[in-house]
Amino acid sequence: MYYLKPFLTIISLNFGRMAYAQEPSNCIENYKLNKTYTSIVWYADRMGYSRTIGRFGDFEGTIELNNCEINKSKIDIVIDTNSISSGNSEIDRQLKSVTFFDVENYPEARFQSSNINLIEKDNAQVTGNFTMLGKTREISLKVRFNKKAIDPLMNVMRTGYSIRTNVQRSKWGMDKLLAFVSDDISIVIEAEALKYN
Repeated sequence: MYYLKPFLTIISLNFGRMAYAQEPSNCIENYKLNKTYTSIVWYADRMGYSRTIGRFGDFEGTIELNNCEINKSKIDIVIDTNSISSGNSEIDRQLKSVTFFDVENYPEARFQSSNINLIEKDNAQVTGNFTMLGKTREISLKVRFNKKAIDPLMNVMRTGYSIRTNVQRSKWGMDKLLAFVSDDISIVIEAEALKYN
C-alpha cells in the first residue's frame, strides 16, 4: 500500500520564480491544502500480477512559504489513516487492520518537512520526517511547482504541485505479507493550496 505522503503532501513552494528579493516582513505566506483538488494516491505491486491502487480521502495540510529563502519554507500534513480506500471493501478491511495500518491504534500519519533543496526553477527535493505506526523515518519527495495565480472564482491565491516518492513500508514496521504485497510503495500526489493570510 502506498500511503504517505504527505505530501503529500505536499507541497506549496513557488520555487525559483518566487526567490526574488523582498522585505523580511513580506517573505512569509501561509497556505492550506485544498482537499477538493488534492489527491494522495498509492500503488502497491501484488506479486507481479498487477498493482493495487488506493488513496487517502481525509487529510489536513499547511504550508508556510518563505519567498525570500525557499529552503526555510515549512510543510505539515496530517493524514487520517482510516480514510484509506482501494475501492474494494475487503481490501479496505485488511488495510485498516493490524496487518497494515492498524487504524484503531494509529489513526494518523504525519509528514513534517525539514529541508527544501531547489534543484532547478520549478523542481525541488523536499526532505522530512514521516510518522506512521508510531515510528518516524526520513523520506524525500520530488516536487514540481505547476502554477501560482489568483483563483478567478474565489479571488484568493492558489498554487499547484505534482509530487512523487517511493517508500518501503517495512521501515515503519508494516512488514506482514511481503511475499504478496510489495515492500516498495509508490506515492503520487497532485496538490492545490489556498493562501489564507
